[in-house]
Amino acid sequence: MKKILLLQTGGTIAMHFDKDGTQLDPKKWSGVLYKEMPELQQIAHIEIENVFFEDSSDINPEHWKVLSEKIYRKINFFDGFVILHGTDTMAYTASALSFALKNLSKPVIMTGSQVPMSEIRSDARRNLVNAVELATCPIPEVAVCFNDHLYRGNRSTKMSIDDFNAFASPNFPKLAEIGIKIKLSDKILPHTGDSVECVPLFDDALHVIRIHPGLNPEMLDCLDVSRTKAVIFEAFGIGNMPIKGRYSLLPFVEKCRNSGCHVIITSQAAYDSVDLDQYASGKAVKTLGALSAGEMTMEATITKTMHLLALETDEKNFRKQFLADLSGERKSEQLQP
Repeated sequence: MKKILLLQTGGTIAMHFDKDGTQLDPKKWSGVLYKEMPELQQIAHIEIENVFFEDSSDINPEHWKVLSEKIYRKINFFDGFVILHGTDTMAYTASALSFALKNLSKPVIMTGSQVPMSEIRSDARRNLVNAVELATCPIPEVAVCFNDHLYRGNRSTKMSIDDFNAFASPNFPKLAEIGIKIKLSDKILPHTGDSVECVPLFDDALHVIRIHPGLNPEMLDCLDVSRTKAVIFEAFGIGNMPIKGRYSLLPFVEKCRNSGCHVIITSQAAYDSVDLDQYASGKAVKTLGALSAGEMTMEATITKTMHLLALETDEKNFRKQFLADLSGERKSEQLQP
């Protein structure tokens, strides 16, 4: 029987209701798991570690580092890993781990629930059973298991607050469908054969700016671009933004680039890909040195940028690596001279 390490980090799945409302209780959780789900031991031999107990809105790069290093230290002692995590930032953590843990040879499956395990109508049991079973399969990458689907971690995003079908992978096929049998996709990343590496480095010196009609560029003057290493614009459609009159964002983009700040363009639309070669505004920001996030999710765009910033490479190598497919997160693009 395979050995699975289950890492608890908190989130709704570990909550319970009491007179004060919904609470995280690390002392009660393991007992609830063994009482409510003894069948898990029929799938694999499971060991549990409570890494930390946080609402996922409080998760940050320090937590990603702790998780990455723990998995790295245990990689030779277990056949797979399951991480229980709050849903709000699960896709961010999954993306971050995909960049921090290079050349994975074993599955790292993230899951959680919309309703606490202690409640009768909870999705926690199904998600956890599925995640543990998937962790015994040949899936050498970080993935998100939710509502009978498995998604590549750095291609996943949370789409619903209340629906059990909370996650999606807008621009990439599911890695598995879970019914009576588990059907694995042929899109699962192959193991390279290289030894796993742990590089849990992330630099938070970036800003994300969501563009909207009437965004006053003067309001962006409060950003100290001399201290900011990257600005990510969440643009319209294929990567468009205002470039005319007093609402033009081109002067701010130029200001960023003149300060050595990377400018990255992603889209407010979840599906399809940014293309800076199609319309005038895209061509204008590309001429100034902006980079396209392609079809990457916002979560992957942010965590990949943070990771590359922390590696402290020169601008040319940053641009090359950002446009490359490092961990299945995007289609590679060529760096333009």
